[in-house]
Amino acid sequence: MSIIISKRGQNAQKIDRADFEAEDNLQDYIQKNPEAIPIYEIEKDKKLLVVKREFETNSGPIDALAVDKDGDIYIVETKLYKNPDKRTVVAQALDYGAALWKHFNDFQEFINVLDAECQKNFNQTFKEKIIDFFNLDEEQAEMQLESMKKNLNDGDLKFVVLMDSIEERLKNLIIYVNQNSQFDIYAVQLEYYKFNDYEIMIPKIFGVEVKKSIKTNGSTRRKWTREEFLQDAKEKSGDSYNLIEKLLIFSEDNASSVVYGTGREDGNFSYKLRTKDGEITLFCAYSNGEIYARLGFIQDIMERVPDEMAQLIEAFKKIKGVSTIKHFEKGTPIEEYSLDALTEANLKEIEEAIMDFTKKVKA
Repeated sequence: MSIIISKRGQNAQKIDRADFEAEDNLQDYIQKNPEAIPIYEIEKDKKLLVVKREFETNSGPIDALAVDKDGDIYIVETKLYKNPDKRTVVAQALDYGAALWKHFNDFQEFINVLDAECQKNFNQTFKEKIIDFFNLDEEQAEMQLESMKKNLNDGDLKFVVLMDSIEERLKNLIIYVNQNSQFDIYAVQLEYYKFNDYEIMIPKIFGVEVKKSIKTNGSTRRKWTREEFLQDAKEKSGDSYNLIEKLLIFSEDNASSVVYGTGREDGNFSYKLRTKDGEITLFCAYSNGEIYARLGFIQDIMERVPDEMAQLIEAFKKIKGVSTIKHFEKGTPIEEYSLDALTEANLKEIEEAIMDFTKKVKA
């Protein structure tokens, strides 16, 4: 295939398609120019951050690992058409996905790898990079990390097969897999042209329309409402539904605001508190009954009331069933607290701790 280039309708020139010399050139190009993967055709304004090339797994290195602002993780496998093993590229990508899911059951270990790569390339932590790249605030970044954690734990990964030319059989295979499984696999053909000092890339993505037609509302994140959250909680939380509803009513009565989040699977709401130091989120509650209190992340914001923050953290640590999760920001450990299931006893303890803190610092 050729393209025609002209200047103001004159001096037209035919430009023949060029070739990538090696797969490394293809990988390097998408890392520097992630727009070459037209993920925006799946959802408007969606884009990818290619975090790391040659991401090591027990099955071999993933050519490129990427993420989007919704916390979806993409395994990108590159192949040149002249490569004889191009027919096995889908199986290879799935094998890497299984290895990533199996090996990185410790999410912090996974983040440590991404942190090291971002420090090397951008002199930033991974969290700082996604804030800059996707234009997120602190809470949105935390929600992206939480979505990534869930997706990795569930093995809910997305796959991109990127080639300079894609034969019809591979397109048919990807359409078949997408239509008859829960996998999201996309094929991207990147046509390459050179004109003087310019490189011209024409990306074409295959497999998108199939996923749109079978998912309709499912593949993109949604904004939850109160009614939808409670309905989702009723379906997922079983006997603890009444406790989740009580926690929501408590939050509506005492928080500065209750904000419903986004997410494809689990509804959630956040307990927002306005203070003299700004608005903070004390905890997030999910429709499956899980509670997350990211108190370590707001400790620096609340330097004016260190004693009150220390009392709140100690109160949460003592609640039965609460687990402590450590994150690292610029080498500094920061704690958050999680609760897998509500009971009458620990709900009362949560409400007492939150109420005591709210009375002291609410503006």
